[in-house]
Amino acid sequence: MNFFCGGDWMAGPLKGLKVLDIATVYAAPFAAAILGDYGADVLKVEVPGRGDPVRGFQPMWHDESIPWATISRNKKTVTLDLRKEKGQEVFLRLLADHDVLFENFRPGTLEKWGIPIERIREANPNIIVVSVSGYGQTGPRREKAGFGTSATAFSGYTYINGDRDRPPLSPPISLVDYVTGLFATIGAVVALYHRDALGGEGQEADVSLYESMFRMLENMVASYDILGSVMERKGNDNSASVPVGTFQTADRKWMVLTASTDRTFYRLAELMGRGDMITDTRYSTNKERETRRDELMNVVADWIKQYSASEIQVLCDNHGVPISPIYSIEDIFQDPQYQARDSIVEVEHASFGKIKLPGVVPRFTKTPGSVKNTGSKLGEHNLEVYTQLGFSPEEIQDLQREGII
Repeated sequence: MNFFCGGDWMAGPLKGLKVLDIATVYAAPFAAAILGDYGADVLKVEVPGRGDPVRGFQPMWHDESIPWATISRNKKTVTLDLRKEKGQEVFLRLLADHDVLFENFRPGTLEKWGIPIERIREANPNIIVVSVSGYGQTGPRREKAGFGTSATAFSGYTYINGDRDRPPLSPPISLVDYVTGLFATIGAVVALYHRDALGGEGQEADVSLYESMFRMLENMVASYDILGSVMERKGNDNSASVPVGTFQTADRKWMVLTASTDRTFYRLAELMGRGDMITDTRYSTNKERETRRDELMNVVADWIKQYSASEIQVLCDNHGVPISPIYSIEDIFQDPQYQARDSIVEVEHASFGKIKLPGVVPRFTKTPGSVKNTGSKLGEHNLEVYTQLGFSPEEIQDLQREGII
């Protein structure tokens, strides 16, 4: 299918694109969900009787996983055992009608089960196969278990995260999985463009957790190469600009202020009543301010703590100085900016009644996406999908009895 030509934009710019998601947990399923946000027809395949491990993740509401409702939005779900030959035959029939396959098994797993890339290509020569793993499809670590926390540490990110005098901190969310999901999405779309717009062939995209995170550390890489410098943990003093950091207001709210250019600092200096710093060579350039980081941070901290959070926000906004409150999720739910842009959307859910989820990002003026449904029940669409695939009701019952679906 050439999805770059035509399309019903009201149903989403990717209407007609068919995506098969046989992955588990976060990174690759997140990528499939993003394509679903823009109208792709995404089919999630799960192990019969068990399903994706996310179905058991906390927090739960009456024994139903809230994370499952979010990560599996805009997907239909079927059950299928890919480890059994008959299940593989069904899988290959499914595969023949799809444009993209997302998988995240440990490299070599599909081959061990009897579904090597050659067999996949025989079923569908033009399919785009996006493989997500901890360490990639090649190299000495290819077969190691690749979970987010360990991959983040391996990427170099954990080493620089935290306070100077404390152990390195792992992110409190599955950051590497979501970052990798974005790169997996890019991989799918680039390969589709090459196939459909440029007349190329179907191909595989190899996406690793550690490299996705490592790609974001480009300045650290170049600095070590040229200068031999090793970036260390700095807590909130993690910017090359001064002053940038976290400050507390008179009403004990936390704010982040950024003066990352000289012009911004000049506006801040005037606002603080320290216009002398604009012409004083000890403060007039960021290079000099860096040598007086502690002094500058104390000056700003003393100034900010004279005002409430709302007062300091108005002062800085009126003078073009970037500042923001440090929001909790409760704060986010109340903020008019989130409301004005539909950054949070409400979707119907079979058990919860309604559930709020992040909106679709990015936004397009002509081809907006949408969230049409949340995570489905295990095997909810078995009858629909397998009937469309040509199986009779009796054959579907036989597959269920045999544990294939």
